[in-house]
Amino acid sequence: MPPASLAPPAAELAGALYDEVDTLADELVRRITEQIEVYRQARIVDHRELRRSLVDNMRQILGHMRGDRDTDVSAPREIGRRRAAQGVPLPEVLRAYRLGFAFVWQRLLDAARRSGRRSVDALLDAATTIWELADDYSLALTDAYRQETSERVIAADRRRSGLLSAILDGPGSGSHSTWEVAKLLDLPYEGTFLVLVAEAPDGESSPLPRFEDRLRQLDVGSAWRSQPDHEIGVLSLGRRRDPAEILALLDQVAVGRVGVSPAFGCLDGAARALRLAQVALETLPPGTKDVRQLDDDPHIDLLVRDRETTRVFVLRVLRGVLVLPDYERGMLLATARAWLDTHGSAAEAGRLLYCHENTVRHRIRRLEEHLGGSLDDPRQVSDLTIALQAIRTFPELGRRIDASAP
Repeated sequence: MPPASLAPPAAELAGALYDEVDTLADELVRRITEQIEVYRQARIVDHRELRRSLVDNMRQILGHMRGDRDTDVSAPREIGRRRAAQGVPLPEVLRAYRLGFAFVWQRLLDAARRSGRRSVDALLDAATTIWELADDYSLALTDAYRQETSERVIAADRRRSGLLSAILDGPGSGSHSTWEVAKLLDLPYEGTFLVLVAEAPDGESSPLPRFEDRLRQLDVGSAWRSQPDHEIGVLSLGRRRDPAEILALLDQVAVGRVGVSPAFGCLDGAARALRLAQVALETLPPGTKDVRQLDDDPHIDLLVRDRETTRVFVLRVLRGVLVLPDYERGMLLATARAWLDTHGSAAEAGRLLYCHENTVRHRIRRLEEHLGGSLDDPRQVSDLTIALQAIRTFPELGRRIDASAP
């Protein structure tokens, strides 16, 4: 039986049109390809496939109107999924659908006018039901299109994340070489790269809102791997972009802690860079909003490999300094850094510290007393250099300790 709101004359019109679907489909294909550019290009949507989908949809619509089937939205759902897979923009898909419904309505109206006033009145009375049916079909198409798009985005993200793991987890972690992964991720193999680890404080919202959009504006490529409580990114800065620009941008957008690796020149170094970025994040106080980048010091790999061994080493070298009151401890550590940075020049260190070179020499002698050795000894200088680098990497190692502690 036809739907209750469709009088028999309207159902009969739909039935008559149902028998002409094959002919109607040819004309509708011509209209759609003439009026919508994306459908005109058969390489995107094959015209034979377009015709088959139009036949299926018109049969479902007209079959429902003549009363021989319940509402069936399988055809629009199939079109929605297929057009999403083909990359046809949703507005253009819906435009084609509206053209199709308008075409069917016009054909029904022409047939009603030829049949007489009674058929026209019956069709007009059924107009609301027909256009509600059009809405149902359009909604079904839209839902299917968005679902397919979402599934494809998720699948692409998973594949991209899996590919990224091949370079972040180190050699032997995937079936592709680093060079192959770079091509698949649309990243260069060589250039200037950063790895960053951004913490999501609540574990749900983005730790770097709109950061990827800002990177695209700077022409910086990126690839990402999502974890439950943080995001890992590999950034390709090209050969001209200054990493300082990225750090400044991170300061603006970050909502939690962000650790950044030193810059490196080849994607083969991504696994090491990830370790350093993780260390940079871990050395920031929990619950803060801050960005930290580690220096690429020659000793950095040794320092981050075993934190406990590093702590013991710093205590062995600097224990005599770390037990001092805050002001004196900070002054001696700053003097030691300046003296080493200027290759043992008291005059240059004095300019860095805004004090006289004799003051620097006096502080160095006091430092030697607390170190228990002379800085004329290359081994003592080496130990001090590494210990200060460890404090720079792990700032908590430079805090005051209790003189009575073992």
